[in-house]
Amino acid sequence: MRKHVAGAIGALASAAALAISTVGAASATAAPSASGGKTLVIDNSFQLVTADPGHMFEPSGELVDNGLYDTLVTFQGSDLKTVVPDLATSWTSLENSKKYIFHLNPKARFSDGTPVTSADVVWSLDRMVNLKGNPSFLLAGEKIVAQGPETVVMTSALPNPALPYILPNPATGVLNSKLVKAHGGTDAANASTKDTAENWLNNHSAGSGPYVLSSFSTTTQVVMKANPNYWGAKPAYSTVDLRNVQAPVQGLDVERGANEIAVDLSPAQTKSLSGVQIKRAPSPNVFFLFTNNDPTISTVTSNPWFQKAVRAAINYKSLVALAGTGSVQTPGVVPTVFLGALPSSADSKTSVSVAKADLAKSGLKNPSVALTYPTDVQVNGINFGDLAARVQQDLQQVGITVTLQPQSVQVALQTYRGGKEAMGLWEWGPDFPDPSDYLVFGPGHLVGLRAGWTTADAPGLATLAQKAADTTGTAARQSVFQAFQQQLNQRGPFMPLIQTAQVVVATKSVKNVQGNGLWLVDLRNLG
Repeated sequence: MRKHVAGAIGALASAAALAISTVGAASATAAPSASGGKTLVIDNSFQLVTADPGHMFEPSGELVDNGLYDTLVTFQGSDLKTVVPDLATSWTSLENSKKYIFHLNPKARFSDGTPVTSADVVWSLDRMVNLKGNPSFLLAGEKIVAQGPETVVMTSALPNPALPYILPNPATGVLNSKLVKAHGGTDAANASTKDTAENWLNNHSAGSGPYVLSSFSTTTQVVMKANPNYWGAKPAYSTVDLRNVQAPVQGLDVERGANEIAVDLSPAQTKSLSGVQIKRAPSPNVFFLFTNNDPTISTVTSNPWFQKAVRAAINYKSLVALAGTGSVQTPGVVPTVFLGALPSSADSKTSVSVAKADLAKSGLKNPSVALTYPTDVQVNGINFGDLAARVQQDLQQVGITVTLQPQSVQVALQTYRGGKEAMGLWEWGPDFPDPSDYLVFGPGHLVGLRAGWTTADAPGLATLAQKAADTTGTAARQSVFQAFQQQLNQRGPFMPLIQTAQVVVATKSVKNVQGNGLWLVDLRNLG
């Protein structure tokens, strides 16, 4: 669960509003489609609003648009640390990452057979920004121009070393500008009020990806057909049928061959499965606890020794065991699968004696605090309430009374975003797979302020956060983001807990199955 402004939690709000239904099982595994070839059936509990890349920013939408649209660069398989070519065969970073030059593959073609040009790239990215939708922030501040038919130049006033990691997001998918303009699309500054192409793009596609859209529903299923003019390697399946199915049913379906892939099962839900492939790995989704640093909200949670006591009291191994095989303790807010992550040796250590000593230093007598969390959402099959109950037990052992305060996500979001929660349990999923996405946890930044943590509370760390934002070069960025997280762990009001497991289950007939932290499963490499 991810998205800008609320991070992972922004998507929780929109996901909770979606109607979730379960559709019937497919008739056979890898059944021939009506037009010949094989059909791939994928079960997914939909978080789906639109197929229009300029508006799309939900996990199910990213799976769909990754099949329909190409981006300048991309990731392959499950690797989110290595950017590889897509529409761009090569690219160059200049002027301390303020300028990037992308050279397009002249072989690239849209599904109608027309060439993909630099003008289409510029138009598509400008439209996405000017629509002012959920993904518009991704390229905010970037000036995008074409230099000849096969060269795109992107410049910004500030260094943007994260740009190559942002551009694989399917929201930056390149559209056939001539076709979309003919159906109401515009890249003008007033696109947010004048563009009318979304409805058409929910019934048709205008991309250069391996598939084209056949049918689209946000509540039942999305069907994609192989693109006959695809310029890359021909996809293994002629039809992809993405069905809205809740997790418990997905497991039954994949075991009896009524689907080929299930992407929403928790580790616990896979234990009884047999005769299938099970791929487990840490997801980029990070659960974290925070204690509000604002004394006007709570004189208890803002006490620095209380914060230290909470950090030492949590039984992290118990939380990992609860989350299941493939889950890990996260040593910092940056997931272990991203550049800049801390090593496992930096994991917070559980010590009841240290926690009791720190609590004694706080001067607080029998402190009591309310813990708020959303009740009507899950992440990778994990309930917030189960984690909250474990935290409550752990803190009780050192003399801290925790009152659980479960709320609907809509209600909880209001107090969370307003910085009114004394203690909160939330989750952050990546807007894009780069450590700069986690600077929001710094003092004076988005999530920092939600935890009552201002720049004045930690000016040195605020300076380090800005240095991290401006640093270029892989090795230098790795070092500065690790330093940022080390100080965040020592001085901040955040307690990173666990990364849940991303589980992909598939029938044995599917080859090259790999999960992906952005678009759930990589359709392009399947065999």
